[in-house]
Amino acid sequence: MAAQINPSILSADFARLADEARAVEGADWLHVDVMDNHFVPNLTLGVPVVESLARATETPLDCHLMIEDPDRWASQYVEAGAGSVTFHVEAAAAPVRLAREIRAKGARAAMALKPATAIEPYEELLPELDMVLIMTVEPGFGGQSFLDLTLPKIRRTRELIGRHGLDLWLQVDGGVSAATIERCAEAGADVFVAGSAVYGAEDPAEAVRSLRDSARKATASAPWACGH
Repeated sequence: MAAQINPSILSADFARLADEARAVEGADWLHVDVMDNHFVPNLTLGVPVVESLARATETPLDCHLMIEDPDRWASQYVEAGAGSVTFHVEAAAAPVRLAREIRAKGARAAMALKPATAIEPYEELLPELDMVLIMTVEPGFGGQSFLDLTLPKIRRTRELIGRHGLDLWLQVDGGVSAATIERCAEAGADVFVAGSAVYGAEDPAEAVRSLRDSARKATASAPWACGH
């Protein structure tokens, strides 16, 4: 299982987004947090900025929609150039239909859950998805501390993925750093969103490499990864 590192542009210098995107072109994806000041108490980037980022970098865009009514807006982010679009199950009116629409437009479909949202009620949705995102902080702001209470949910999600024999990525977002990434990998995550741990480093590209190495080492010895 190959660990993937997705730097979060939320922690970058918004006045230099194109340069900041190019600074981490060794990353697997560029994570773009879209917030509408309704679903979460913050306002960030929208479709025009995603279009510009898609032109500015060769790194594929991983758009995380922390917005109300993702059923209406998600397809526009695919059209803007996103290679993966994540909607929050707490906000989606018809998550199966939405996931199928995202896939039909050519992007990977992902479902996000807040820290307090259980995975079990959505077990039957998993075959419709390419990735599940477990939020390891409350969505809305970067720079928060990792919530250890989410680790059991990461484990349960990985167990469900294995039980159904799915080729499904498991992403974590929030407080991911050199101090926490190994715990996440051991619990079952294989895709890691890192904001300040990358863009707060002196060398963002080296930070990506270091985080990936740490995650891969932890995964290699994790019980869930045996046989993969």
